[in-house]
Amino acid sequence: MSSVENIPLMIPNIVDSNGDSLEVRSPFDDHVIATVATANAEVVEQALQNAKTLFDKRSAWLSLPQRIEILEKAVQLMREHSETLAVGASQEGGKPLADSRIEMARCIDSLKICIHELRSPADEAVYMGSNTASAHRLTMSVKEPVGVVVAVSAFNHPLNLIAHQIGPAIATGCPVIIKPAADTPLSCIRLVEIFYKAGLPDAWCQFVLPSSISLSESLVTDKRVAFFSFIGSSAVGWYLRSKLAAGTRCALEHGGSAPAVVAGDVDLNQILPSLMKGAFYHAGQVCVSVQRIFAHQSIAKELAEQIKERANALIVGNPLSDETEVGPLIREKEVARVDQWVQEAIATGASLLCGGKKLKNHCYAPTVLFNPSAESKVSSKEIFGPVVCIYPFTDMDKAIETANSLDVAFQASVYSRDIDTALYVANQLSASAVMINDHTAFRVDWMPFAGLRKSGLGVGGIPYTMHDMQVNKMIVVQSGGLA
Repeated sequence: MSSVENIPLMIPNIVDSNGDSLEVRSPFDDHVIATVATANAEVVEQALQNAKTLFDKRSAWLSLPQRIEILEKAVQLMREHSETLAVGASQEGGKPLADSRIEMARCIDSLKICIHELRSPADEAVYMGSNTASAHRLTMSVKEPVGVVVAVSAFNHPLNLIAHQIGPAIATGCPVIIKPAADTPLSCIRLVEIFYKAGLPDAWCQFVLPSSISLSESLVTDKRVAFFSFIGSSAVGWYLRSKLAAGTRCALEHGGSAPAVVAGDVDLNQILPSLMKGAFYHAGQVCVSVQRIFAHQSIAKELAEQIKERANALIVGNPLSDETEVGPLIREKEVARVDQWVQEAIATGASLLCGGKKLKNHCYAPTVLFNPSAESKVSSKEIFGPVVCIYPFTDMDKAIETANSLDVAFQASVYSRDIDTALYVANQLSASAVMINDHTAFRVDWMPFAGLRKSGLGVGGIPYTMHDMQVNKMIVVQSGGLA
């Protein structure tokens, strides 16, 4: 049996005198993978002080060439250790290894996008000389870091979510304090260590795992924080936003209940692989996972039956197996919650086509529900589990109205072979992005990614996050040599 790794505090200028630690357990079999030292109030204060001291000393800021060099070296190191990082992410997060390898490739690409954005031109200068007041003046625009960044992350993509938060901060020159999900801190630690090996001074990116919720709140809401990046639950995110210090910018990324509208003219064989991937990727633990499929009455039953057959054929089990397609949920309590919601839906009229049962090792059988009631939790809340619901419709506008009726909105889909139908539905759906003939969870890391309503605030995606973490400073030059 392999020994358990004990990871100490990683905060400069602090001695590990706390002694408290957190056990990191595999979501598949609950074995302890590692222990991670947690931060008390002294540690949290030191992390904030380190970051603020760095930012206040402008002469010590990392230059643009330095930041690019660090990012390039980090990319190289990530490539060299990509398999180890992917295996580690699967072990602590439960995502099937094949999908973790893809996430690792995206993680590398996210840093490459940061480098590309750093080499893109600044915003256009403000035009002068058009009237007497602006005569003999010229403007230029420079980009500066906004200040100390505190990032709080989620468990479901332990590599790429971290890259989306600390990558832009390092790229723009912001000192960053990163708090990963307590369930999946190890991938974050490994990425931070890679940045150190790439030449980043340790105080520029600090990993911290506060020992209590109140300490986490004090970290986020401290007046020294200039930008707060949050990926996680809606209730926590909106609460923390309400407590932020004056002047703190923020970006919130929460979940949704993504709808896919399927017209009656589709070729089922063409769209089924897309819907299956969108519904059951990472056991549905994705904020834009396909959850509600509105299918025309003429094809709804057949579509549901074919999804059922494919769901029954999915290989569920150990995420470290190359054959596994659906891994465990992150914790047993989530398995219990998902099952409770499914049983409630069945009790209130939904037809269970397959699944609907707990499996061993914190897994849940891929589940297909036909026509659950609008009031059931599976229809009105984010499931975050391997469950998809199919609703037959005859009136497209009423289906769209139902799809739009929730207090969350993120990404959506429409499937149709008719361009007019596809564009009509795309225009009518309440979403920040609508995929035509693709699933709701499609994303590349340079596109905008934004939750609407209770689903979030601000715009994610590498270029957009980098923009939010910078200040465009205008410099106005007055000279008699100018017209």
